[in-house]
Amino acid sequence: MPEPFRHHHRVTYAECTLGDHIYHSRYLDLLEAARGEFLRALGEPVLGLQAADYIFPVIEARLRYKYPARYDDLLTIEVWLTRVERVRLNFGHRILNQAGRLILEAETFHCCTSREEKPKRLPETLVARLGPYLIGPSATTD
Repeated sequence: MPEPFRHHHRVTYAECTLGDHIYHSRYLDLLEAARGEFLRALGEPVLGLQAADYIFPVIEARLRYKYPARYDDLLTIEVWLTRVERVRLNFGHRILNQAGRLILEAETFHCCTSREEKPKRLPETLVARLGPYLIGPSATTD
């Protein structure tokens, strides 16, 4: 079974509430950063894709909060693909703290469009590079 991509992040004070845990919506920022680093590591940085007239807006996000992440925690954000299909990309995510405790499980659903927001087929080079990271029972390619 392939391994997910892993991105590391240290929780900043600015991400936390007065209760000393990450504010719930900030997890979306962490997932976005990890996806960006994932694409960069594949040799397909977001800016390059945008320059080629491909963008990947989020059309749905599902997050399951399991345990709070706190200031100065070192998080590992795992990213993989659960679906790659014509104009669709679905990413799976897990966030673990430095002790390996599960903080969050998530899935984000994206469509591929032009910058004018017209649906567009995924570029073949990207599909080929994403292939090794397609994991899970709902994984499909088309």
